[in-house]
Amino acid sequence: MLYFAPWKTALIVAFAILSVAFALPNAFDEETVESWPDFLPQQQIVLGLDLQGGAHMLLQVERESLVADRLEVLRDDVRTSLRDERIGYTGLSVQSDAVQLRIRDLDRVSDATTVLNGLAAPADPLSFGAQDRDVEVDVAADGLARLTLTQEGVDARLAQAVQQSIEVIRRRIDQLGTTEPTIQREGQDRVLVQVPGLDDPQRLKDLLQQTAALSFHLLCEDMSVDEALRTRPPAGCYLANSVDEPVQPYLLQTRALITGDQLADAQPGFDQQTQEAIVSFRFNTSGASTFGQATTANVGQPFAIVLDDEVISAPVIREPILGGSGQISGNFTPELANDLAILLRAGALPADLTIVEERTVGPGLGADSIAAGEIAGLIGAVGVLVFMGLSYGLFGMFANIALFVNISLILAALSVLGATLTLPGIAGIVLTVGMAVDSNVLIFERIREEVRRGRKTIAAVDVGFREALRTILDANITTLIAAVILFQLGSGPVRGFAVTLAIGIVTTVFTAYTLTRLLVALWVKTRRPTALPI
Repeated sequence: MLYFAPWKTALIVAFAILSVAFALPNAFDEETVESWPDFLPQQQIVLGLDLQGGAHMLLQVERESLVADRLEVLRDDVRTSLRDERIGYTGLSVQSDAVQLRIRDLDRVSDATTVLNGLAAPADPLSFGAQDRDVEVDVAADGLARLTLTQEGVDARLAQAVQQSIEVIRRRIDQLGTTEPTIQREGQDRVLVQVPGLDDPQRLKDLLQQTAALSFHLLCEDMSVDEALRTRPPAGCYLANSVDEPVQPYLLQTRALITGDQLADAQPGFDQQTQEAIVSFRFNTSGASTFGQATTANVGQPFAIVLDDEVISAPVIREPILGGSGQISGNFTPELANDLAILLRAGALPADLTIVEERTVGPGLGADSIAAGEIAGLIGAVGVLVFMGLSYGLFGMFANIALFVNISLILAALSVLGATLTLPGIAGIVLTVGMAVDSNVLIFERIREEVRRGRKTIAAVDVGFREALRTILDANITTLIAAVILFQLGSGPVRGFAVTLAIGIVTTVFTAYTLTRLLVALWVKTRRPTALPI
């Protein structure tokens, strides 16, 4: 047990030196580390929200918004389907949580029922053999028809909307250049967003709350805007206001020429003639074809570029736009143009998001947390070092060297893995400091026991390490299982604590048993002691 082949000794020493080298960048500021030669390790630990400040938001997907959008789509589907079958109807409208209409020709009520039933889909398309539908169709003998959204259908769409919102939010935040954001589902209809290191929480709020639904509409010429304001817009048209001040109303066709779903890219830039900030966009292949056909058929007609029901601009189609690209202008600042490009690239949210909880952690509070954690770690480390030195003499010094390497290994692992260190994570490291020497205590006490039994020096050390190994593994494996469970079932701070605890357990087994045993073996080999200083 005390013999180490030269290659093993070299490997253990090299591993310990590398751990110190990879942990060293965390002792310096970022600018200093960036000035180092490229061959030196430069990765630093990513600090969590509570250590470097940032934004914490809890967002809720609006069920009412989701239901309203679904009813609007269902109403349009009803109109299109009945017209295709040449079935006359009247009074098509959205009433509360249903779409209502009346079939004119009572002889075709049966045909209308078949058509309307065809609009219902499985509530959960991924559930094989599911009988629940997302729409319940009720057609009375007098021709009155109601299409009501079912609870199962709304719940399924809500779940899909939450998942889609998470992906859209992730794409938007990633393009802000932040590091290690936390984006996860909370409950049935909420999304937790934590962005460490963000110095402009208001910008994040604006990005997350904007649905970013882009569409292109022809202007409605069936009625003047003034008349539509006095009465009501004609069927198939609606009123929308401009973004710019003073607000100007537009009467637009409800049906969009094309939507932002078919955008391939969007980039901020400047108009070469006016030097104004703009957003250049490009459609994918199918979108370019659709846009080209729409502009070819409507040359000379004005059309509106609409973002979240507000008109950004309303140019006239001078000539067919066949390249699938164009630009959006509208008195943008460079930052607004960049944010709009981010929103368009990331895609539209499936429903409105409401901020339920908002918390901002300033950098000063983060610095205080780091300082408090450093003080706690330093006090714990000094206490352990003094205790081991006084209790076990030279062997205690060996344990202290192993403890230093152990902490270096933890910091190096967190740096290389890119794991986020939080305040509970620091607590996990401090706990590891106390637990790390526990294995050495077990070994040293067993060696003392073997000496009292009359064993020789080398035999007592050999038996002490060999017999304590099983106990060390049992204790650390059970703790590791608890850490894994905390990581799987916990969230946020609990997961941060579990990560550092799990890494600390693995490094503890290596340093407390293998490294300490190597140090003791080298000492025995060079000094040939007749008595143990323990």
